[in-house]
Amino acid sequence: MLKRLTQNALLTATALAGLMTMAPKAEAQDAKLPTVTMMVGGIDKQIYLPYQLAQNLGFFKKYGVNMELSTEQEGGIGAEDAMVSGQVDFAGAWYVHTIDFQLHGKDVIDVTQLSGAPGERIMCYNGSNISSPADWKAQSVGVTDLGSGTDDLTLYLAARYHLTTQDFTRVGVGAGETLISSLQHHRIVCGMTTQPTVNAIETMKLGYSGIDLATTAGAQKWLGGAWPAASVLARASWVKAHPAETQAVVDAMVATMHWIDTHSVEDIADHLPPDFVTNPLTTKAQYVAALAQDKGQFLPDGMMPNGGPQKVLDVEKLAGKITGPVDLDATWDPTFVIAANKLEGFTP
Repeated sequence: MLKRLTQNALLTATALAGLMTMAPKAEAQDAKLPTVTMMVGGIDKQIYLPYQLAQNLGFFKKYGVNMELSTEQEGGIGAEDAMVSGQVDFAGAWYVHTIDFQLHGKDVIDVTQLSGAPGERIMCYNGSNISSPADWKAQSVGVTDLGSGTDDLTLYLAARYHLTTQDFTRVGVGAGETLISSLQHHRIVCGMTTQPTVNAIETMKLGYSGIDLATTAGAQKWLGGAWPAASVLARASWVKAHPAETQAVVDAMVATMHWIDTHSVEDIADHLPPDFVTNPLTTKAQYVAALAQDKGQFLPDGMMPNGGPQKVLDVEKLAGKITGPVDLDATWDPTFVIAANKLEGFTP
């Protein structure tokens, strides 16, 4: 299979090389490329920046597809659900959904792994003196919603530090302004969130980062191993029917991850839409500072971290989400990423 996929990648590159000799006919070039679609679970979130960055760098077209990106809306269908129902071809979402879908009889695979950490930080209000999950005893801790990914991670962290659900209280506080308000009014002692909410809490001097789950090193420390999060998901049947298009998308994403690894956070911010990096929650300078702090979540080659799937499964088991056998080998297909790295001249 790897040989066939590598040949597909080379064929795609050869075809593109031929198209690039026709520079005066750029519009005709684009029209000849197949169109694929991807919905991202919050495209302006810093943890999900590689998808839009790949688009802005022109990598999707470079490697052979017209990519139509969209983002899930508050209260609307989730990116992973839109993908599994066939509304879009790909989802920019967390790897854990492959396990969830398998348990529900849906064959979804991860074809590119972008991060080795959830991209979350547990923010605690100033003066709380929280330095580890052990300090949550008799306290209330904020999660997005009960049963959400942040809730699962909170339960796992608590268990690693010998706390049961009887020892502390989990409170669904949403994200952004609602989480900030809960922290500000001490409804919770800590809450799990991402950028730019982390930056807003620090700028308002409401709290501090007590536990780092925003970098791969942080995940190693607190979760006991890398916890793969942001990824490129697709239905296995669609991938089987569209190997060339899948390879082109993976080529673009792998090239983007190498680009992130070799460029400064200022360069990255400069290639994102202005409203991603400057908005009511953050200035560009703050965005750049936050990215410098959390850039370590992004993987340089699109490969799954060793032991990552098992770590995610362990978290889901402890949260009571695993109701049957799970075949982890069926959730992640590395062959497209291996071919993409070879095309780029890298050995993953």
